[in-house]
Amino acid sequence: MTTTNTKGQRLGYIRVSTGKQDERLQHDALDKVGVLKRNRYTDHGVSGAKTSRPQLDAMLDDAEPGDIITVYKLDRLGRSTAHVAQLIEELATRGIHIHSVGDGLDSTTNTGKAMLQMLAIFAELERSFIRERTTAGLAAAKAQGRTGGRPKVLDTKRAAQAQSLRDAGHPVPDIAKALGVSIATVYRITKARVA
Repeated sequence: MTTTNTKGQRLGYIRVSTGKQDERLQHDALDKVGVLKRNRYTDHGVSGAKTSRPQLDAMLDDAEPGDIITVYKLDRLGRSTAHVAQLIEELATRGIHIHSVGDGLDSTTNTGKAMLQMLAIFAELERSFIRERTTAGLAAAKAQGRTGGRPKVLDTKRAAQAQSLRDAGHPVPDIAKALGVSIATVYRITKARVA
């Protein structure tokens, strides 16, 4: 197994979704491969579904070409295959390697690179399936006379009422409270009065 020469440092990323989860297993895995405690970034109580996470973002900002980002498993980086593959691809273009201890993936090796390329292929396949399902679902809904998208929060009459209240100079928070909708909804469905 051929290994790529790396001159950087090992950075570790740990994520637990809830406060009840124990991160010890992840720390143990990073200990075994020599990730120093000062080089670890930990997100507590943050879902993997979120693409932006404070400590993940900080680590990605700090990472430099030649560094190896180490995780216990790839699912710590994100929930969807597509998001993880996209992140790995971005790291690769920056010259940053990825090592997933539990999955046995290490992009500093030729085998690891090949496995990560396969992951990218499966992620693209997953994206194409999602696009196909979305297109088919929209076509089926249209055939049944339904349109896609979120249902309107306010009917036309109540939207006009919101606009007239705003035109009369009532504060947006008061309008939202009176109509039982969010402030954002009032801003979205009304226009500011031109002076």
